[in-house]
Amino acid sequence: MTTVTAPAPAASPLEATRADLQDRLAVRAAAARLPAPAVSRIGDVNVLGETPRQTVPPHETAVHLTAQAVLLGPWGGSPGAGPACGTCLAMRRQRLRTRTEREALETGIETTAAGRWPALPDHAVDAVWSLHRLIASGAARHAAEGADAVLPRVTELDLESLRVRTFPLVPEPMCPHCRPFTEEATRRAAVESALTAPVSRPKPRPDAYRLCSPADHPLPVKGLANPVCGVLGGGTWIDVTSPTTAPVAGSVFMRGYAGLTDVTWSGQANSFARSRDLAFLEGLERYAGTHRRHRAPVVTASFDELGDRALDPRHCGLYAPRTYAEDPMVAPFDPARPIPWVTGWSLRDKRPVLVPARLVYYSAGTREDNFVFECSNGCATGSSPEEAVLFGLMELVERDAFLLGWYGGLTLPEIDLDSVRAPQVRAMVDRAALQGYDVHVFDNRVDLPLPVVTGLAVRRDDGPGTLAFAAGASFDPETAVESAISEILTYIPHLPRQVAERPAELTAMVDDFGLVARLPDHAALFGLPAMRRHAHGYLTPSRVAPSAELFAGWEELRPRTGDLCDDVTLLRDLIAGAGCDVIAVDQTTPEQRRMGLRTVATLAPGMLPIDFGWSRQRALTMGRLRTAPYRAGLVPAPLREEDLRRVPHPFP
Repeated sequence: MTTVTAPAPAASPLEATRADLQDRLAVRAAAARLPAPAVSRIGDVNVLGETPRQTVPPHETAVHLTAQAVLLGPWGGSPGAGPACGTCLAMRRQRLRTRTEREALETGIETTAAGRWPALPDHAVDAVWSLHRLIASGAARHAAEGADAVLPRVTELDLESLRVRTFPLVPEPMCPHCRPFTEEATRRAAVESALTAPVSRPKPRPDAYRLCSPADHPLPVKGLANPVCGVLGGGTWIDVTSPTTAPVAGSVFMRGYAGLTDVTWSGQANSFARSRDLAFLEGLERYAGTHRRHRAPVVTASFDELGDRALDPRHCGLYAPRTYAEDPMVAPFDPARPIPWVTGWSLRDKRPVLVPARLVYYSAGTREDNFVFECSNGCATGSSPEEAVLFGLMELVERDAFLLGWYGGLTLPEIDLDSVRAPQVRAMVDRAALQGYDVHVFDNRVDLPLPVVTGLAVRRDDGPGTLAFAAGASFDPETAVESAISEILTYIPHLPRQVAERPAELTAMVDDFGLVARLPDHAALFGLPAMRRHAHGYLTPSRVAPSAELFAGWEELRPRTGDLCDDVTLLRDLIAGAGCDVIAVDQTTPEQRRMGLRTVATLAPGMLPIDFGWSRQRALTMGRLRTAPYRAGLVPAPLREEDLRRVPHPFP
């Protein structure tokens, strides 16, 4: 067997050690009259980005040297899992490196070798050879359950402790070696990701909106989170001390507009088992939404060239002119400038439409399309495109209603919690009470009848963490109430500490909203007692009424069929009736597709988008903020500038 390795960089200590390991393994192979394994380096060259600078030998029995360990594989696995190679491993591993390592690799920061490393005494080489022989002979076994059992494996030998661990490897969909970028791959990805009109999806019962439970999805939990090649991070953690929920969370660095961001994903249910499943689903949703991870074609052209084939991003809202003048990270939209576009489907117009990639993948972008920063608003995962679209659209309506209520200064009716039948709601309210908070929920609908509920927890002693807001939307009003309160319970155990850690910084924001710059600032600011005056309408509601009374009209409108498509159609028509298109773009990754999942980004141009940072509030520039309350009959005339509540929203 002839092995080709990448050219060695000058004075690379890892390359010198790699060559030494290759030679010493070859001696052992010759003595045993067996083929020598290929040895490659991982970790000293950037393998991410548009054009990886190195690929890794694909041999199943390859040995990969890193600064901390020797990795063997990928080995084993079932054909149905798809091929995996050394480059897949290198790409997965690089995403799990520390911030310092990734910045050095991915931005070209110059590094200086401190000496030849790692050290490889004979006993370490013997261990590598023994593991290699075990794997090559087919005698290696790895106990894995469920969806992990079909995946190829990677075995790690820690060079400090000689600890041996084996983990499943989920094949990397953007690997240039085993999944090369070809016309056929592009064509196939285009077909797979093409959305069309919603189709019939039978529901388990008329009042169900998920076609299956989170636990029904074949999630390869070890492949998704492990310290060597996890898709979503190095592992998960639980908080057994949480007094309100049973949290399970994980995190991973994702490169976005402002460099590497620590993206946390979590599940916050009433049991750790359910929280774990929800956490992985959220992590996969963010994995799909931050960057494009399939090979469907991208169109690069100007809006002027595309005309009515494309969505005009100005309909989705732009920042105020002052923001573009003062913020160096954004530039005004130029319809004559070529930008990347991806293909979506207009549910209203029943046709394909090109959408700016910047509005779909919220951690990716180019210098040419930096007219706005997007977030995960409207992104959702389901077991079918229809299910994902339904939940994405409900999130759009939820955020739109919250912003209409907040910036419009509307006084919302409070829902009498004693009228809510669900026992889990009462249990959650009691848990909040034990933490010193009173919970209130409000009917936050404006001009759309879908139940949207805003929740507010008020700290009784007016200490740090004074106010905590959240929202929920659902076809079932009580589910919307439960969702809003559940969100609140995830924040109140930590909010007092988050406020107490930065009192001077937050106090300065009270007098200068321009200092509110990041997502965490919004919720933390309303943890200060001084911000109570800006939430007066929520603290003194216009009326309190039973849930059944407030949502009686919706119960007459709400579909009661056994087809999810009917629910999607109604929601589409409601949004279109407000003058907005309804667009869905498939973000589904190949990994998700194998798990039976679909992820979409939904857009409703004209509805208010959620933004974070006071200078980047598109909602304040949009006509719907002024007209929707009037359209709903909540105010006698369209809102004027002086009617708006120009205070940063408290959405977490």
